[in-house]
Amino acid sequence: MPLSGKSNSKTIVCNENGYYSIFKSDRYGFNNPDKEWDQNEVEYFLTGDSFAFGACVNRPHDFSSVLRNLSGKSVLTLGYPSNGPLIEYAVLREYLDSRVKNVLWIYYDGNDLNDLELTSKTKILNNYILDKNFKQNLKDKQSEIDKLNKDRVEAGIAYLDGRKKKYKILRFIRLDKTKNFLKKIINPPKEPKLNKEVLVKFKKILNMSKKLVEDNGANFYFIYLPSYSSLTEENLNKNRHQRKEVLSIVSKLDINLIDIKKIILEKKINYLKLFPCEVCHYTVNGYKLIANMIYERTLNNEFNKN
Repeated sequence: MPLSGKSNSKTIVCNENGYYSIFKSDRYGFNNPDKEWDQNEVEYFLTGDSFAFGACVNRPHDFSSVLRNLSGKSVLTLGYPSNGPLIEYAVLREYLDSRVKNVLWIYYDGNDLNDLELTSKTKILNNYILDKNFKQNLKDKQSEIDKLNKDRVEAGIAYLDGRKKKYKILRFIRLDKTKNFLKKIINPPKEPKLNKEVLVKFKKILNMSKKLVEDNGANFYFIYLPSYSSLTEENLNKNRHQRKEVLSIVSKLDINLIDIKKIILEKKINYLKLFPCEVCHYTVNGYKLIANMIYERTLNNEFNKN
């Protein structure tokens, strides 16, 4: 099961800021300058979904690029659209190495637990939890990953051509593995329901991730990202129970927390400037502002308390 896209390829992503964001993927199909993999030390290693990926903005405006410029050091993002906690842990198992100093687990409160629920029955992903020695050795299988992604795109194009929708390819064709991203745009997720089984699995995955990172000699940080709806006055406390449960898990596991939602509210930052629309990713300024928050707090060891 691939955890990335096609390698060394010009990749068109999404249009939320008035242009289609485009990047050239690295040797493993992620959104990084390829030379970052050749560095002797990696200051920040990001795992997460489309926000960690840097969706809908071009370099150097995504999280990893801003962190790279702020630190003057190497940064890798292995975030990818539609990833959830289980896939993010699998990414750590496959790609984390001893060069990494700091791992940033990017948690998005809009759908991460929903994504975990959707992938919880995927056998190959559950193997990462059931067997501590399990690996797909994806670094050695990039040619197979490239072929799978190429076949997937071509099949999608053929389908759209058959339905006379060939000019809407950019809206419909994506390299997601777990679900149809289009449904999330047309029908944004409703308020997440508290699923105790998912929370138990989330805690287990987070604990295993922390141990893996620390055994690797790196620092582990949990970054709590807010969605547009979670910052609006009418929805500010709508998912407070889920937020409380998630932050309680982070606290009990003694994980360094950088709570971006709390910082935005305390500083009375205008959230309308962070998003181009209600169901969108961040703007260029939004990515920059939040990356600066992360950098300052990891640099000065300043963390939020629950």
